[in-house]
Amino acid sequence: MTRIIAGALGGRRLATPSGSATRPTSERVREAMFSALETRLGGLDGVRVLDLYAGSGALGLEAVSRGAVHATLVEADRRTANVIRRNARELGVDAQVDIVAEKVRSFLRTPPRAAYDLIVLDPPYDVPNDEVSGVLEVVTRPQWWGSDGVVVVERSTRDGAFTWPAGVEPLQDRRYGETTLWYGRPHD
Repeated sequence: MTRIIAGALGGRRLATPSGSATRPTSERVREAMFSALETRLGGLDGVRVLDLYAGSGALGLEAVSRGAVHATLVEADRRTANVIRRNARELGVDAQVDIVAEKVRSFLRTPPRAAYDLIVLDPPYDVPNDEVSGVLEVVTRPQWWGSDGVVVVERSTRDGAFTWPAGVEPLQDRRYGETTLWYGRPHD
């Protein structure tokens, strides 16, 4: 069972895609991630979130529950994207959430209407680090990422050290068993 951990929707259950290759971020890792983000950002109230490789949508929906004003969730699998839509509707946050059923690289071809304050990448573990770095090179450009923003990348601990592209200052990394979270922010 996947559920929203905290905020206005805390405790509410999320449907997860059946028969899909999604790997929802565990509650323990989500709690640690959002605790660190709330400290770093001074809370999530009014934050705009971009959740790439959204899977079950748990990260973007958790951010909205904790006060994010808007979240864009990008998921390539249409059936999985429909599960996210249903979750957003049942949670009553569908007006705050855009669900895009498109591959991340395709989605990134069109610049956003406004920069994001928080960008989360949780690609399948079999996506190579160089592909993730290519996505980061796009989303860490000024039109995508606010100057006070934070980006979080979730990767398999087995992948070893993660290398940030130019323009990103590494902040910290935290290991939770098989999962490591890498935090960064813009810098000149």
